[in-house]
Amino acid sequence: MSYSMYELLWFFILYSLAGWALGTAAAAVREKKFVDIGFLFGPYCPSYGISALLFAVFLSELKNNLFFLFLGGTVLSFFVTIGTGFVLERIFHRKWWDYSRKRFQFGGYVTLPYTVLWGLIAVFCVSFANPLLTDLMHLIPRSIGELILIIAGIILGIDLIGTISGILTVRSRVNKASIVYRISEDLQSAADTLGEDLTGWTLKHLKKAYPNLDEKALLQAKLEKERELEAAKEKAGVFAVGCSFYKLVCLFFLGAFLGDITETIFCLITAGKLMSRSSVVYGPFSIVWGLGCVLLTAILYQYRTRSDSYIFVFGTILGGAYEYICSVFTEIVFGTVFWDYSHIPFNLGGRINLLYCFFWGIAAVVWLKILYPLFSGWIEKIPKKIGVTLTWVMIVFMIFDMIMSGLAMARYSIRQTEGVKASTGLEYFLDEHFPDERMERIYPNAIIVE
Repeated sequence: MSYSMYELLWFFILYSLAGWALGTAAAAVREKKFVDIGFLFGPYCPSYGISALLFAVFLSELKNNLFFLFLGGTVLSFFVTIGTGFVLERIFHRKWWDYSRKRFQFGGYVTLPYTVLWGLIAVFCVSFANPLLTDLMHLIPRSIGELILIIAGIILGIDLIGTISGILTVRSRVNKASIVYRISEDLQSAADTLGEDLTGWTLKHLKKAYPNLDEKALLQAKLEKERELEAAKEKAGVFAVGCSFYKLVCLFFLGAFLGDITETIFCLITAGKLMSRSSVVYGPFSIVWGLGCVLLTAILYQYRTRSDSYIFVFGTILGGAYEYICSVFTEIVFGTVFWDYSHIPFNLGGRINLLYCFFWGIAAVVWLKILYPLFSGWIEKIPKKIGVTLTWVMIVFMIFDMIMSGLAMARYSIRQTEGVKASTGLEYFLDEHFPDERMERIYPNAIIVE
């Protein structure tokens, strides 16, 4: 079932309010006092609304498959929670929640029990709540409903601006008053670093004598050493140190190019014919693979020293969920199915299949254990000025490439489904430079969906 923009906006508002109410009530019971869990001043939590909106858009077709609906809810909530926590921490330099002391947590942002709970919430929302809310919202006259949404949007926007401004003002004042504290903290940090170096050296030699020495302590010392090395590189002016913005952009282009080449060779071997696997009209780049590399790197970077089996399982689940989301997104936006696995066993709606999910797991291991260290070293050897300039040139090129690809695909879909002749300068340009023959050569497996 697909929902209109009007219905989706109502879902966002209603679930934001409901999420705040339930979360605040649960916190009050736990703390035995009123606790406002919201980031904003008002009684709403946009993260809950965003999660519910994503459930409605991407998981509605799984309504009759409760297991995969539950699994999709856990994965989507995982992405939303990590993304929200990461962005808030980068903007305000503090964690708004921290699960690092709990078992089965990931980066301190998410924990397994809450993720499972979100999966159950997804089942409840998609199977029961959304149909009921849709019926109720249609009882409200459309003009009144739109007016309510506009007012709610204005209030939410003013609240967001006011909240961010207030927090940034307070942080600025605190920073000015904490110079002495930071100096003493830096001195303590230097002492701690020296102590950790000595501890790491000691543990390394004790390990030889005592093989059962705690692996976790050794791993922590190794990661700390890597962080110190990254800090030293950054101080020395090395380009794209660590899991930085510039590093991720470079990895996106490498992953997009290698993914396209890999799929092309795979199709040649399995299908016996050479066909384009590119996502864009200019260049051999697979956006799905490029974004997949960025996603795997950003999420699993801190766990890159974990076992191959750990990364494989994580990569299998994340890769499968990511490919499913991409399939739904492209069908909604472009009205086109770019791949269909209906003929392959153990598939889910033709969007993903078990075998290719395993390929994502294998790719995650190969990427983090072999390719990432190699590519990371190459990228960091680029002179900083050249690297920064080249990165922004590539970003501008890819934005242009994606816009042209979207316009060309939209025009191709219209030609195929409606047969409407060109009437504007842009349509004439697209028909001339991206005729059906070229589009079918670039996207040989694309299926236009009504």
